[in-house]
Amino acid sequence: MRDLRRDAPYEAGATALLFVDMQTIWAVPGLDPHHPEWTAEHPFYQQLRTVTIPNQVRLLEAARGAGIEVLHTIIECLTLDGRDRSPDYVLSDIFVPKGLPDGRVIDELAPLENEIVLPKTSSGVFNSTNIEYVLRNLGIRQLIVAGTVTDQCVDMAVRDAADRGFLVTCVSDACATYTQERHDGALRAFGGYCWVADTDTVVARLADVTAPAAV
Repeated sequence: MRDLRRDAPYEAGATALLFVDMQTIWAVPGLDPHHPEWTAEHPFYQQLRTVTIPNQVRLLEAARGAGIEVLHTIIECLTLDGRDRSPDYVLSDIFVPKGLPDGRVIDELAPLENEIVLPKTSSGVFNSTNIEYVLRNLGIRQLIVAGTVTDQCVDMAVRDAADRGFLVTCVSDACATYTQERHDGALRAFGGYCWVADTDTVVARLADVTAPAAV
């Protein structure tokens, strides 16, 4: 296979950016039903506001500028009563009904009309959506992953994508979880499945993708 490296240069037409669970319900203080007491001063929300989301916006702008595919996965049921949820989500009481306004992607990353949004009802986007089918149809081989939370749904996306033959980049400073210790531990744990890079590096790589089209 040509240039089989996790850190291989990104190829036009073969690279996609995936945002994991960047939804209003999880990103705005007071909306998460599991942590209603957390205020804007909680370290998780501070991290989102000051580091994670600004870096995600940079990634989004770079990806759109490079003309690569942008996809979003969100936790959202296909039904209003959540009967399609996984048993794990039932037991964990994770429930975002179909069409819930707070379930939408945050305004900073709002999908364009022709960008793909995949609702899922399990931690793993590859387990409860047709993302693999979609990526194959798009000709994607390299997948850049950012989102929340690092040690749960991001972890699943990275590992499952790698097992299915995609070359994965995880953008470390464009992901977040509830503590820095958990974030760092997750990156160490799944780092063998991907290239762990920072936003500056990935944005610079994406800029190179546009170079041939500018000639």
